[in-house]
Amino acid sequence: MRLIGLAVVLTLSLALPTLAAEAQETANKAHVGVLLLTPRAGAGGTYIEALRGGLRELGYVEGQNLLLEIRSAEGRPDRLPRLAAEILGTRPDVLVTAGSEAILTLKRATDVVPIIMATVMDPVALGITPSLAKPGGNLTGLAILSLELTSKRLQLLKEAFPRLSRVAVLWNPDNPGNALVLKEVEIAAQALGLRWQGFAVQRPDKLVEAFEAVVGAQCNGILAIEDSVLFSHLSRIVESAARSRLPAMYAFRQFADAGGLMSYGPNTPDSFRRAAVYVHKILKGAKPADLPIEQPTKFELVINMKTAKALGLTIPQSLLVRADEIIQ
Repeated sequence: MRLIGLAVVLTLSLALPTLAAEAQETANKAHVGVLLLTPRAGAGGTYIEALRGGLRELGYVEGQNLLLEIRSAEGRPDRLPRLAAEILGTRPDVLVTAGSEAILTLKRATDVVPIIMATVMDPVALGITPSLAKPGGNLTGLAILSLELTSKRLQLLKEAFPRLSRVAVLWNPDNPGNALVLKEVEIAAQALGLRWQGFAVQRPDKLVEAFEAVVGAQCNGILAIEDSVLFSHLSRIVESAARSRLPAMYAFRQFADAGGLMSYGPNTPDSFRRAAVYVHKILKGAKPADLPIEQPTKFELVINMKTAKALGLTIPQSLLVRADEIIQ
């Protein structure tokens, strides 16, 4: 028994320095937690790489002085609370997230760990922060301010297709920000002389039903508003829109890249790259309450001409010359 006990003591004594060294190595790394709703195999992976790139430009390299703890709900909002608790259990120095659902989940989970919002619809309107200039609390980052963009998207869709009269609006009732966007849709549609109808999409298995309803309602155009759940299933949405043979406007260029007709909005990967600057400032001692929330300064109009030709649609030259990118 003494020999066994001695062997255990010797094993532990040999292991302790190694464990201590590993603990010290981890302690010397910047510990950044990332919580996303979008799948890592799709847009989520693009966002993570953009964040990595931004951090790398600031001198943070994974495996050397950076530890990234990444969790994705894979398009399932119900998974967010568990993942938030899990990622907070790793004791991160700072958190990076995006989208109303994920941001609000982390806001409820901690008021201590700094949270960087890589993209958020309108944090003031959503009650996330009291103001953009002085966010207060433990959240800051970048705001899309998509309420203002909604009217622009409808305007571009109407300009592209002057006969547009009834627009189907794809939205997610579970996203608190979507209700705010629908109010903006109502104002913009009225100004443009359009009628509109909302079609709820909360899960991918509801897409067929939703698009059948769109066609049945005799809509002749589609607007898909900003939403992480819709974004998580962008390929299926683009395919469904193509089958309906209706012109569609999207909030993110990834939809146009995947075969969607048109998109207008800020470059989301650039927002994640910019979020790295906020991470760096927090790691150097800045307080999120003192860092103003930035707004995008550049918006991209992307038109997929291959899709337009497949649908037999003609895009006016006046719109094509204003496009930031035309996909042939």
